[in-house]
Formats: sequence, C-alpha cells, structure tokens
Amino acid sequence: MLNKLNIFYKKKILVYGLGKSGLAVSKFLKRENELTKYDDKIKNNKIKIIKKQFDYIIISPGIDINNCSLTKFLKKNSKKIYTDLDIFYHHYKANNKITITGTNGKSTTAKILYEALKDQKADVRLVGNIGNPILLEKKITNKTVFVIEASSYQLEYSKLFKSNISLILNISPDHLERHKTISKYVSAKFKLLKNQSKKDWAILNTKNFYIKRELESKIFLPKIIKIDKKLDTKLLKKINNHYFYSDGNKENLKFILEVAKILKLQKDILFKTLKKFKGLKYRQEIIFQSKKLTIINDSKSTTFSSSASLLKSLTNVYWIVGGQIKKGDKLILSKKKCKNIKAYIFGKDKIFFIKKLRKLMKYDSFFDLKILIKKIALEIKTDKNRVHKTILFSPSGASFDSFKNFEERGKIFNQLIKKYMNV
Repeated sequence: MLNKLNIFYKKKILVYGLGKSGLAVSKFLKRENELTKYDDKIKNNKIKIIKKQFDYIIISPGIDINNCSLTKFLKKNSKKIYTDLDIFYHHYKANNKITITGTNGKSTTAKILYEALKDQKADVRLVGNIGNPILLEKKITNKTVFVIEASSYQLEYSKLFKSNISLILNISPDHLERHKTISKYVSAKFKLLKNQSKKDWAILNTKNFYIKRELESKIFLPKIIKIDKKLDTKLLKKINNHYFYSDGNKENLKFILEVAKILKLQKDILFKTLKKFKGLKYRQEIIFQSKKLTIINDSKSTTFSSSASLLKSLTNVYWIVGGQIKKGDKLILSKKKCKNIKAYIFGKDKIFFIKKLRKLMKYDSFFDLKILIKKIALEIKTDKNRVHKTILFSPSGASFDSFKNFEERGKIFNQLIKKYMNV
C-alpha cells in the first residue's frame, strides 16, 4: 500500500465521482488517508464540501470541471486536482507502462498488445478504459507490465502520469462537447508525450493531420517513431488474418510491430498471436460469413472516421448508420469510394446523416433499427444479383439516443439479425 514517500499519504483527499474509477480510488486510498467522497448523482452536503480544506482532489474521467455541481470550487482549487493515473504512477514508477490513446482503435490495439505480451509469458495487466480500473490490480511485482488504454478525459487533468512507451494512433474531431475545441482535444492526447523523458518512446501516426501539426509546432523529449509507411503485403500474408485487412486495423498492426521491436518480442510467437486474434466484441466483429454474405457488427463506431476506414475496404455494402451526432464530426470519403454503398439511416439525428450522405450515395431512412433490419432482410432475399454483399452496422454516432451504451446497441443488433435474417 502507500508509504511515507508517497505524496498521497496521510492526506485529506476529496474523491469526486463515484463510478468504477472513483470507487477504485477510494478503496486504494482509504487506509492511510482522510477521505471525503462526492458525486453529482448522490445527495451530498455541497456547502460542507466547499468549506472544507483538502490536500488533493481526485476526479473521475467523467467529471467535466466546467459543467458539474462543484465547478467554482474545482477551478479555485485546480492545482490540487489529480487523477487515478497520477496515484497509480506515483505508486508504481518502476513498472514498465505502455499507454495507448487516439480517437479510434485504442481498445483493439491495447487488447492485441496484452495478448502478445501474455503469449510471451510476461506478467502483463490490461487496465484503464479497457479491463480493470487501474488501481484494482493485485499481486504486482517490479516485473509487471501495464498496458493502459487512456482516454482524453483521463489524460486531461493528469499531472504526474508518465508512460515508458506512448502510442497516439490517430486523432479526428471527437468529444468536442467536453473539450470545446479540437486544439484542446489534441493537447489532452499529447500530454502523454509532454510528460515523457529522453529515455522514453513515442509512436505516432504522422500521416494524421492533427498529429503531424502538433509534432511540428512543439518540442517533445521522447524518442519518436513515425508511422507513415504502408504495411508490407508479404507480412500481411504471413500473418494470414483477414481481420487486419481494413485500413484501420492495418494501422493498429503497424503500432504493434513497432512496440514489439522496442520490447524485443520473439517474432514467431508474436505472429502466432496475430494469426489467432479475432477482435473485440462489437468492434468490426464478423458475426456471420458465407460465400454470399458477410455481416459485421461495429457498434463501437461513434464517429465517421471510425466507419470510413472500414468502408474503404468493402464493396456492395448495406451500411447501417445513425445515432447521436458528435460535435465537429466530418465524413472524409469520396463519391468514387461510395459507388457500391447504400446507407440505411436510423436514430435521433437522421436529418444530419441524410444531409451528410445524400450527395455521396443512395440512402433510405427508418423509424428504428427493427424496421431497418426487416427491410434489408427482404431486399437481400429478393435480390437476384449473386455478388457477395456486406451488411455493415457501423453507426458513426453515439448510442445514447436509443440505447444505454454501444454494447447494448450491438447486442440488440445481433438479436434482430438472428430473428429476421435467419443466420
């Protein structure tokens, strides 16, 4: 547990936000500190909180200091604000940490790295946005390696956290309702590099406009590896996994290969890991495949950029799209690439999606997902054209207009497919 050399020892600490990470912070700190817990959704004595003196304020990723019940108090005490990442780093400085961030592909890349290290017999933990909250891990030794998926929300208020190897996969406009501007969003991601030393590594996709611009405008200390070349087709054939044929997953794979070089992983074992990787649930997940039809559940897609990388690799596509729009989202897809794509639009912001897609491709709009699936099932059943078809459920919008989260959305899609497609 904590010791006298740790700054979070014998202190008065406010834990703000009692979701998974907040509860993990409370459990980790409770023995050696005087804790006060607060959550906007629970009845609390706000006056008592703001009158009290704290040494530190640990806020959960979901707390936006500009839009919460303690906004004035947090802004006044901004120097005292830290995160679970900071507590973790201060306690486990000696451990090797690989941190992945980006707009799309974080979870997939983190999972592949975790499986690769596990297959190489490393004591590896998958934590952060994916897996356990970072402070719940047990039986940690100096040899334990952490693969951390970090969101912009987690990085935004972190002050101490530092990673040995940092990966920024890509950046496109996202979460602007919180960050307000793309510049602030990019800055949150680049905190990973800002806190690194000359001994550390940073792997970046320099084909990405926002990453390239940030890299050119500022000086960073870590050794930088630029991902800017195409993947070797011979290598893809050697790995022999169709999962890595889409542009987005090719990109993820390039990052994995660079981390493998730094860590000097055994190539034969690594390729075995890559060959058997099947992807994560509701993330470009193939739920049915035959000679005539492929059905992909990509419910995790909440932006156009995440869908576009997959669409580029497909033909004859029934693209199911819709949901709650993300501020500043743009579709970068040429009309030429959309010839064999028809959009099936549903959800709260149908009008937005129609305006974005009507000049690029044929489309149809629906009241809900159920009616939409029934229509596609009928079209495929009566279509005499024998070419291979793909049903792609890649909404490019948040799920909160009709569902609890993307997992529920993905689960309901699977149920509807099973019911009306008979697969």
